Amino acid sequence: MPPPSEAPDVAPPPVAEDLELAPQVTITKKDGETVEEARVNGKLMWVKVTPRHGRPYYLLPDPIEGTLIRREGFDPGLRVPLWVLFSF
Repeated sequence: MPPPSEAPDVAPPPVAEDLELAPQVTITKKDGETVEEARVNGKLMWVKVTPRHGRPYYLLPDPIEGTLIRREGFDPGLRVPLWVLFSF
């Protein structure tokens, strides 16, 4: 049986890192609340707010109106209001 041939040592191809496309994240902490802003080329992509008490939420820019829309995550699924109408 012939000896197994060894594969030549070949370096992986270089990875082109485009630093302009990498998000720049700014973290601000104030009164127990943490605000993280992510920007690409100076354009706001998302804001994550982590309050001292409660669950974190995201603010995503609305491309039509230019305002921020509050989301509980990046899931664009259906949100059903959970209001209590009657209690016995």
